[in-house]
Amino acid sequence: MPVETTPTRTLFTSESVSEGHPDKICDQISDAILDAFLTQDPMARVACEVTVTTGMVFVCGEITSNTYVDIPAVVRQTIRNIGYIGAESGGFDADTCAVMTSIDEQSVDIAGGVDTAKEARDGETDSLDKVGAGDQGIMFGYACEETDNYMPLPIAISHDLMRKMATLRKNGTMGYLRPDSKSQVTIEYTEDQQPKRIDTIVISTQHDPDIDGNPDNAFIQQRIEQDVKGLVIKPVFEGYTIQPDADTQYFINPSGRFVIGGPQGDSGLTGRKIIVDTYGGYARHGGGAFSGKDPTKVDRSAAYAARHVAKNMVAAGLASRCELQISYAIGVARPVSIYVDTFGTSNYTNQQLAALVQQHFDLRPAAIINTFKLRALPAEFEGQFYQRLAAYGHIGRTDFDVPWEQLDKVDELKAAAAKLTVGTTACSV
Repeated sequence: MPVETTPTRTLFTSESVSEGHPDKICDQISDAILDAFLTQDPMARVACEVTVTTGMVFVCGEITSNTYVDIPAVVRQTIRNIGYIGAESGGFDADTCAVMTSIDEQSVDIAGGVDTAKEARDGETDSLDKVGAGDQGIMFGYACEETDNYMPLPIAISHDLMRKMATLRKNGTMGYLRPDSKSQVTIEYTEDQQPKRIDTIVISTQHDPDIDGNPDNAFIQQRIEQDVKGLVIKPVFEGYTIQPDADTQYFINPSGRFVIGGPQGDSGLTGRKIIVDTYGGYARHGGGAFSGKDPTKVDRSAAYAARHVAKNMVAAGLASRCELQISYAIGVARPVSIYVDTFGTSNYTNQQLAALVQQHFDLRPAAIINTFKLRALPAEFEGQFYQRLAAYGHIGRTDFDVPWEQLDKVDELKAAAAKLTVGTTACSV
């Protein structure tokens, strides 16, 4: 685990950003377009990128489908749902922003390797060997015992703070807020890497130029700090054993003013918040983004599968911390490699656990897609599945049913591990 260390303390920090952050706007638009295509055509191939800036949205990518989607309409509705509506939204309006598109079909060279994997071309008859990985790459999954949902504590709290802010903004309790905001949480850890205390909480939030008709910035910042501490931070920590203490530092809008935000304040781009989307930097990342990609893209589907594996391993008691790496070659169904690291928290060798992964989890793209119903979920969620993941994390979600978070392999893994001999050698498979 990467850490910041002082002579007396070990600190780790994770951040989250709101659905109104420019990069997250792009992620949500990309996934809303993906949802729209898969709802009508589950076999659609989608690789959709978005960028936003003041008054403009640009959508580009490669999409192959037998259905039609009104992309500008999807873009505007997504922005509207986030909260950028009208002149008071902060310089970016769902109804007046320009929407430009540049869409081609998926490369036939890529499609050929995905449609007919190397295993099928070599004569394999297993139907799950017929779908090749949509790209080469490495994906990581992680789980630990720091929270009830096996997520690292800093990113879990950071996401909760942002979700609470969005709820209070949308229901009018903190109606002076605008959609763009960020949180950051620093945890102090013990020498054996257990959460000890909340060291620092940072929240920066976009806001109206006046509150209750008062434009005085000193009054505005005082009110925001009061409401954030009382209405956001306090109720969020009611769900955690660890609590802020008398020495916890708070930085609420430390820049002193945050009226200009969203795409007016900064441009945004799909896939630029991959650490926020996963484990907050607590675990390694292969570099591939999720949003706008159909399930044949293993950047997305295999990262979900890796989380499923790691979470079930920890929940089965095989390790206190578990990180899984999977690698793929484009057009090949079976993973090139599987690596397990338990950071010395398991009674079993990493090699033994990697062998368990191979025996009990099918990590071929077609198997992952079928197991998690990744093509069918947009229709089951009435056209809003992937876009819901595009803010507040793809991993560790508890606010709706996400299949890779299911603990459905725990008993199976316990039974298999009971037959193993305890070992000490670390190795990959």
